[in-house]
Amino acid sequence: MAGLRVGVLALQGDFREHLAVLRGLGADAVPVRRAEELERIDGLVIPGGESSVMDKLSRAFGVAEPLKAAIAAGLPVYGTCAGLIMLADAIVDGIAGQQSLGGLDVAVRRNAFGSQVDSFETDLDIPQLGDEPVHAVFIRAPIVESVGEKATVLARVPDGRVVAVEQGDLLGTSFHPEITGDTRFHAYFLDKVRARAAARVDAAV
Repeated sequence: MAGLRVGVLALQGDFREHLAVLRGLGADAVPVRRAEELERIDGLVIPGGESSVMDKLSRAFGVAEPLKAAIAAGLPVYGTCAGLIMLADAIVDGIAGQQSLGGLDVAVRRNAFGSQVDSFETDLDIPQLGDEPVHAVFIRAPIVESVGEKATVLARVPDGRVVAVEQGDLLGTSFHPEITGDTRFHAYFLDKVRARAAARVDAAV
């Protein structure tokens, strides 16, 4: 995966875990904290954390607007938990003044499964990742409350609620693949990043 540079938004949350997984898969993974760093990456992961704090920090650091523009221009982005909230076009229960970056044609609800003590684990069937179920860990996780026409559902918990979606080169999960040792979601995202980078090279020739 030489030449493929993937950033992880490193303002807050468990960005170190994502960096480790991406590097283990052979990507040149780098922390991103400044707007100019967005120009030097082929894809970005937005980690779990506290979405309202992440929103405030991204605006305070001057990253939010350039990142919105990069998403609109086609930058592949994968958001986990709080990162999914950041990518959603709508947050149905955001705190006063909370904003998202948008990009995913979905509406999400924060902390939909309850507080920290209500965290849980379950297995999910995701055909795009193979026959073996994905063991998913939910920690103060959001749910996707509604899915627009542009987005595709990838996974639901047993009661039917949506917990993973994709839309073109954007990917979002309510759960935390970075802490389970199952790297398939990150590999799936890297395939999107690789394809997008190859398309840009072809277009430049």
